[in-house]
Amino acid sequence: MTTQYDLAVIGAGPGGYVAAIRAAQLGQKVCVIEKQHLGGVCLNWGCIPTKALLKTSEIFSDIKRAGDFGLNVKEVGFDMKKVVKRSRDVADQLSAGIKHLLKKNKITVVEGHGRFINNATVEVTNNNKKEAISFKNALIATGARPRALPGLPFDGEKVLSSKEAMIQEQLPKKLLIIGSGAIGIEFASFYNAMSSDVTVVEMQKNILPVEDAEISALAQKAFEKKGINILTETTAENFKVSKTGVEATIKGPKKGTQETFDKVIVAIGVVPNTEDLGLEKTKIKLEKNGQVAVNELCQTAESNIYAIGDVISPPWLAHKASHEGIMVADHIAGRKTHPVKIENIPGCTYSNPQIASVGLTEAQTKEKGLSVKIGRFPFQGNGKAIAMGKPDGLVKLIFDAKTGELHGAHLIGADVTELIHSLVIAKKLETTEEDLMETVFPHPTLSEMIHEATLDAFDRVIHF
Repeated sequence: MTTQYDLAVIGAGPGGYVAAIRAAQLGQKVCVIEKQHLGGVCLNWGCIPTKALLKTSEIFSDIKRAGDFGLNVKEVGFDMKKVVKRSRDVADQLSAGIKHLLKKNKITVVEGHGRFINNATVEVTNNNKKEAISFKNALIATGARPRALPGLPFDGEKVLSSKEAMIQEQLPKKLLIIGSGAIGIEFASFYNAMSSDVTVVEMQKNILPVEDAEISALAQKAFEKKGINILTETTAENFKVSKTGVEATIKGPKKGTQETFDKVIVAIGVVPNTEDLGLEKTKIKLEKNGQVAVNELCQTAESNIYAIGDVISPPWLAHKASHEGIMVADHIAGRKTHPVKIENIPGCTYSNPQIASVGLTEAQTKEKGLSVKIGRFPFQGNGKAIAMGKPDGLVKLIFDAKTGELHGAHLIGADVTELIHSLVIAKKLETTEEDLMETVFPHPTLSEMIHEATLDAFDRVIHF
């Protein structure tokens, strides 16, 4: 028996389930095919549970300096099993919420692995049962998985992917993290705060390589101050995994050393999940890196089959996938849509301190030959930051020297992931420096630093 749907979504992550809900809102008959967890990697094994862990480490760090606030706290400690359990409980609660939302929107959930038979049919296999689903349109939202380092396969015990890294019920005494993107740095921040001896190895010149170089440098200084050993322009090689740990050669610009670690977290990117989807039964093409090739509206070479999220081009972010999913659903329904602009997608790293950004870095404006004005305002000049006891950080804004257009925003410090949205809105609305200068920011708030940084770019800063 074959069931006909207006839209068949393969994958129930933040791209897939959001697209399904939007399509249902627009009157489409929708099914979602998912073989593991509603909410995908982000909700179950990524964005959400890692933030629960990071919140725990932030509270633990704050408690340890309670004396600075006039508080007396004794016998500070933690139960790693309970820390992990809370993180898993948060993920489970939200996954159940996704199930409710899909049911509320009358979306059919089909459990199993989906494969294209042709450009109008998906076959779903669940154990030994098979079901054919016919569709007018389909959406590939199968996401990605952690990329393994050649010669160092994940074993879940000593060599960890991001998934295993968040469920360690025994704290590693000595930990190596390979890769200093957002995932690597977030785990470095968490384990360092919980008292592990952490070393981060990064091949490139700067940690957080996609961020503005000035912000990356401030981040490295802040992390090193907390005791994280950061080695840039460095590789880890010649691994020997045993029951007691992992031995590796840490090779830097000048010399190499042999070291042994209890565990290794590999955070060097992701691999798109395109295998065993039956793509060969369609005209769908893959890029050299394995990503599904799409146009600006996320259509594949089969015009009725779309692909979004981590299975296509970077940045590999949940909010990008969700936005693409809504765009696809609107396009299928014949509504006016706008392609996603990469330059308007914010990036966030939820470490301590946090990092958040949108738009061009200073180096990118130079590459483009743009004439710019740059404003900076430090957290130490902000009353709210001082009152919070978190005076370290910076707001950096980049404006076009001629038009005043906001080209980029780069922030580091407490709660900046909650500040960046206002600058994303500003950039989307093509806000100029004049608009920001004439905006009344509430006092006392961290947001005032956005105002002051704008003023600084045009030599009008007040409080520093």
